[in-house]
Amino acid sequence: MPRITVETSHALGQEEAVRRLKDKFTMAKGAYGDQVSDLQEQWSDSALSFGFKVVGMKIAGTLEAGASHVRLAAEVPLAAMMFKGSIERQVRQELDALLA
Repeated sequence: MPRITVETSHALGQEEAVRRLKDKFTMAKGAYGDQVSDLQEQWSDSALSFGFKVVGMKIAGTLEAGASHVRLAAEVPLAAMMFKGSIERQVRQELDALLA
């Protein structure tokens, strides 16, 4: 499967970044729960392993929060690759706004 990777820096420290990311995932589940199925979320300290299906396509990946950066890596179906640039931009914008 093709991979999307987004990394962004922040000045929050690891604990605050993780708190904000967890809050965002909780809000996203409520907002998009009707569009997403088979949601899997497993936090281990400052790292999240996730997976879900959207419009029948499976997405899986990891999100790692460090003291000064956050890195998201996800495997996406080949059919979604035509939107790779758009997906990466949107994820980066969301992370930048969340971690500002």
